Amino acid sequence: MTDHLAVFDTTLNDTNRWLQALQEELCCGRHEAYAVMRAVLHALRDRLAPGGAMRLAAQLPLLLKGVFVEGWRPDDTPIRTHTADAFVARVVGELPSGLELDPGYATRAAIKVLWSHTHGGAIEKARGEVPADIRELWPDYVPAA
Repeated sequence: MTDHLAVFDTTLNDTNRWLQALQEELCCGRHEAYAVMRAVLHALRDRLAPGGAMRLAAQLPLLLKGVFVEGWRPDDTPIRTHTADAFVARVVGELPSGLELDPGYATRAAIKVLWSHTHGGAIEKARGEVPADIRELWPDYVPAA
């Protein structure tokens, strides 16, 4: 008999696939990929209205869903960042000091991974909720289903 719970095994495997995809995009290690994904998820969560944030959270693996809502104060959102630079600055504020990655590129890479791994239009709806300047951080393609 095994002590494993399928839901935990599944979310761990899914989260590892997402982080591996980000590692490949950034040519970085696992810890750096996690830090970037966490920072981008938090910046995105805080920029979206609570309903949009929950739509996006519903598409995340259970483990990343927990990361997404960690420390969230829905009554204080959305935070009205209007430019891509301001959004990336929020990401930088969540990153550990000394991380040697270009923050703009890292933000784009994390959004690309989100774009390619979510279904049901949540990331597309999130894109529609942010100002045009921030939309520039999204990839220009629609991923294959």
